[in-house]
Amino acid sequence: MRIRALLLASALGFASTFLPGPSAQAQAPAALTGTVTSQQEGKMEGVLVSAKKAGGTVTITVVSDADGKFSFPASRLEPGDYTISIRAIGYDLDGPQQVKIGSSPASADVKLVKTKNLARQMSNGEWIASIPGTQQQKLSLLNCVSCHSVDRIVKSSYDKEAFATQILPRMASYANQSTPIHIQKRMATRLLEERGDSLTRARNAQGEFLSSINMSATGAWEFDFKVNPRPTGRGTKVIYTEYDLPRATAEPHDVIIGSDGNAYYSNFGEQTFGMIDPKTGKHSEVQIPEFKKGWPQGMLGLRPDKDGNMWLGNMYQGSIVRVDIKDKKVTTWNLPPEMNKDQTQVNMVRPESSHVDGKVWSQNNGFAAIHRLDIKTGQIETLEPFKAAAQGENHNIYDIVPDSKNNVYFTDFAADYIGKVDKDTMKVTLFTMPKKPSAPRRGFMDSQDRMWFGEYRGNRIAMFDTKTESFKQWDMPTAWSNPYDVHLDKNGEAWTGSMLNDRVSRLNPQTGTFVEYLLPKTTNIRRVFTENVDGKTVFWVGSNHGASIIKLEPQD
Repeated sequence: MRIRALLLASALGFASTFLPGPSAQAQAPAALTGTVTSQQEGKMEGVLVSAKKAGGTVTITVVSDADGKFSFPASRLEPGDYTISIRAIGYDLDGPQQVKIGSSPASADVKLVKTKNLARQMSNGEWIASIPGTQQQKLSLLNCVSCHSVDRIVKSSYDKEAFATQILPRMASYANQSTPIHIQKRMATRLLEERGDSLTRARNAQGEFLSSINMSATGAWEFDFKVNPRPTGRGTKVIYTEYDLPRATAEPHDVIIGSDGNAYYSNFGEQTFGMIDPKTGKHSEVQIPEFKKGWPQGMLGLRPDKDGNMWLGNMYQGSIVRVDIKDKKVTTWNLPPEMNKDQTQVNMVRPESSHVDGKVWSQNNGFAAIHRLDIKTGQIETLEPFKAAAQGENHNIYDIVPDSKNNVYFTDFAADYIGKVDKDTMKVTLFTMPKKPSAPRRGFMDSQDRMWFGEYRGNRIAMFDTKTESFKQWDMPTAWSNPYDVHLDKNGEAWTGSMLNDRVSRLNPQTGTFVEYLLPKTTNIRRVFTENVDGKTVFWVGSNHGASIIKLEPQD
C-alpha cells in the first residue's frame, strides 16, 4: 500500500498536565488556559481544543493562536470535571485527558502525537481531493454525501458489477434523509429523473469509477492523501458551543433562532419539531402528524413568518406545517390529491412575505412543481413550470425564495437556472447561471431583494439582483467546499457552510475576502443562519449527521 500524506499544515507529539498556573491567573476572565505543542512543530496554531463536562450535553471549543495558546472564558465553563479533546489533522492526543475546573483558573498544556490513522480523520472534501478521477467523476460523489461519508466508498471492496447492479440501485431506493443508522425507503422516483437505458449506462460508468478508487483491486489505496491546512489568523478567533440532541437519529437540518431566543430546528428524519434553550441547553420537541403511514418521515425547510411562527415542509408526508411559536399549536395543510402522490416531496415552505397577500409558497420536489397556499381559505394552487419538458430533460426545483412583494424565485438544481414566478400573473421567467456547472441550491433574500445562494456543483456562492437581473459570483477559497446555502448577516457579510470539509466561510462581498472556520467535529452542514447579538454576528447550523446544534461566535 502506498500512502504518502501531503500535509499543508502538519502535526505530531503528546503529554499534558492540568494544574492552576500563573498564566491562567493573569487572564482573570479565563476558566482554563494552556498551550498546544508537538515535537515536530513546537507551538501549534489552529488546533481546536474542546471541553465537555462529565454528564453534560454541551461542548465548548476554542482554537489555539499563533503562539499555540488557548483560553476558555470563565463564563463558558462552570465548575466540574471536563474531558478535553482536540481536532488537528494528522495529530492525536495520547489517550484520554481530563481537567477539573474549580473556583480558581486552571491550565492545561497539551502535547500532541502524530496519528497512526490519517484516513480516520479525513473529511469528505479531502477524500475527493485525494482520489484520482476527472472533475465530472468527482462531482458525482456529491450525490453520496447527503446520506453517508465518502470513506464508506473508498474503504469498501465492491467491484464494478456489484456497484452497478447492487449498491447503486439500493442507494437510489433510499429517501434522501436516510443515514446508515436510520434507513428510509423511497416510494417512487421523482417525475423528472433519469430513467431507462440512460440510467443503466450512468450506473455502469459510476460503478467503474467507484471500483477504481476503493480497495477492490489491490486492497490498498494507490494515491496520496491531500489534506486541508489548519485554521490561521482570524480563523482561530472564535468560540464554538455544541448542544447534543437526545437521540442519535435526530437530524437537525435547518436551525433558526426564534423571536423568543430559542434555537428551533427541523428534524430531517423524524416527525418531530425541536427546540433548545441556548442559555440552559434544555431540549423539547413537538410531534408533527404523520399523514402517510409507511412513507419516509422528516421535515426539511424551516422559515418564520412576520409574526415569528415557524413553517416547515413535511416532505414525503405531503403537507405544509405551521407551529405557533407561543403555544406550539400545530396547523397543517395537505396537498390536493392530484399532487399528493407516491413521489410527492414538499421540502420548502416560504412564509416570509405572506403578510403582503396572505399567500405562502411551497415546492414539490417530486414533480418539479411550485404550490401556493391561501392561508384564509386553505386552497392550494399548483404551477408546473417544466410540465412540457422533453423526455430526458431533467429539472429539480430545489428552493423557492420570496421577495418583498411575495413574488417567488426558485433554484433549478438540475438545469442551472434561477427562475421567477410573478405573483399576479404566475408568469415564469428563467435566468441562466453565468458559469456551469452550478447547481444553485438554497437561497436567502436580503432587504434589497437580492437573492444569495450556494452553487453546490460550482464551488461558489452567488448573488442575483432581482432588480437589475444580474449575477455576481465568488469562488470558494478551499476546493471541494461546495456550499449548500448562504445567509447575509446584519453587517453585510455572507456566510455559508460545507457539506464536505466541515468549514464555515465568511465573505466580505466588498473586498472579496473570506475567513474560514473549521468546526470541531465532522459536520454535514445544510442550512445556515445568523443572528445579531449586541452588534456582533452569531452563526448557527445543525450537524445533520451528528445529532447536535452548533453556535459559532467570531471574536473579532
